Parts: sequence; structure tokens; C-alpha cells
Amino acid sequence: MAKEKRKNMLNREQMKDFIKENEIQTVDDIQRVLKDLFAETLQGMLEAELDTHLGYEKHDDNNKSTENRRNGHSSKSVRSDYGEVDIDVPRDRSGDFAPVIVKKGQRNVTGIEDQIIALYSKGISTRDIQSHLEQLYGIEVSPTLISNITNKIMPTIKEWQSRPLQNTYAFVFLDAIHYKVKQDGMIVNKASYMVIGIDMDGRKDVLGIWIGENETAKFWLVVLNELKNRGVEDILIISVDNLKGLGEAISACYPKSEIQKCIVHQVRNSVRFVNYKDLKKIPMIYFHLFHQLFHYYKLILGHVFE
Repeated sequence: MAKEKRKNMLNREQMKDFIKENEIQTVDDIQRVLKDLFAETLQGMLEAELDTHLGYEKHDDNNKSTENRRNGHSSKSVRSDYGEVDIDVPRDRSGDFAPVIVKKGQRNVTGIEDQIIALYSKGISTRDIQSHLEQLYGIEVSPTLISNITNKIMPTIKEWQSRPLQNTYAFVFLDAIHYKVKQDGMIVNKASYMVIGIDMDGRKDVLGIWIGENETAKFWLVVLNELKNRGVEDILIISVDNLKGLGEAISACYPKSEIQKCIVHQVRNSVRFVNYKDLKKIPMIYFHLFHQLFHYYKLILGHVFE
């Protein structure tokens, strides 16, 4: 694969000729050449699309099997990663040619929407996104446009959050991640409630993510009830931390489930009562504990861990 790539690359002499031919002396010159190459590539792809649509190439009347034919071009300017690019979109006589590369009405080929959603998902404000796009692409977008674009993903998120789940899971992990976010001009604490399940075939899946002000057993009860409403009837083992009241919340929704306190939390809690000089003995003790627990869960879950 690497050899094939090297074959397609320009050698040193060809590169020198390319630089000389395009009068490349600065970074701006490189940008200009890349922009021209991009425009030529885009144009060629549009022409190829029309060839495919008509079923024959230009001037190849021998293979023509349709009354439809080319009907000139229409000029169009689109935004790209290299700036504004002018292209000539080919047309057909019947008017039913709909290009895929640059769709009708499309004025942007930079993937700006993906950029905005990616930046938004990292917690960047609409004002910072606006500034970033202007510096990077030279494009001015309004906060309203940014909000409209990010709102497009909300139906997909809600569909994922409410999707039906399997009726039985062998193992489910409940935990929360705490972080700080900017809200109404202030830094506040938030808790992201995570539920990860392992089904009876041993496949792992994120069952859901919920956002709360902080981690409480009351909110976990809401989460567990939602899992039940989405079809989860039984969970063999639920792994949790030592949050007060969480065991009672689990028992209220899934009374037959085994509750396994997180081993890491148990180790941390127990180490606090061990003298420093005896700490080296702890790993071996817990190794035997983990070994016993593994066989215990293997016996319960059967084929899941086979």
C-alpha cells in the first residue's frame, strides 16, 4: 500500500517543475495552487456526473441512446476550505440532472456544519465558534445560524436516547462523571450519568447518558425507571459505587438483581485503614479476591463469559 502511494507521488524533479510552472514562492502561492487544483477536480467530477447521467461522454454520439443532451453550464461560486471557488455546473436539456458532488442550491462545500457541531459538542460558545470559522475559513456566520445547525442533531439525539433496549442484560454498570461547564455566564457543576450494559451474548452497549446537577440516588431512580420503560425487564448484576441510597433505588426497580459494589471504590476505602508499612501486602490479597469473584460471576452468567 505504501509502495503504491509512493508511485503516485511526484518525484523531486517533477516537484521542481511543478513549483516553477505555478510560480510558487510563498505559502499563499501554495494555497492559491491548491485552490485551483480543488476547483479543477470539482469541475471534472461534475462533468463526470453528467456523463454518467446521460450515459455517454461529450462528443461520443455513437454511444448516445437518449434524446437528452448537454445544455451548457451555469456559473456558481461555492465556499471551500481554500476560500471562494468558481465552478461551472453542467446542465442537461431535460433539466432533470441533479448533481451529488455539489447539490442544487448548495453554496458551501467545506463541511462547515460538521465543524460547527464538533466545536459545539466540545462546549465552545456560539461566539467562539463564530470567531473560529471567520479566522479559519474567512466565513461570517451568525449565532442564529450556528444554533439552527446544532439544533439539527437534536432529533437524532432524542431518537437514540429513547430507543428500545433488550429485555435482559447480564451486567450493567452505573456511574457518573462530574465536570464543570459555563451556564448563564457562570461556572457550575454537572453530573453525566452513564449506563453501560453487557447483554446475554457478551456485547457491550451504552444504554444511555443523562445530565443532572449532581449525582444523587433520587436521580438514579429516574434513570432506572426509564430503562424499565424502554424494555429492560431484568438485570443479573448491577455494578455501582458506594453512593448512599443507590442500593435502595436499584432494589425498587430491579429487586432480583445482584448489586456489586465497585471493587476500585472498595479497595480505596479499605486502604485508608491500612498502615503504610503494610500497603505492599494489599495487592496480593485483592488478587485472590478478584480471582474468586471472577469464578463466582462466571458461574452466574454461564455462557456470557465463555
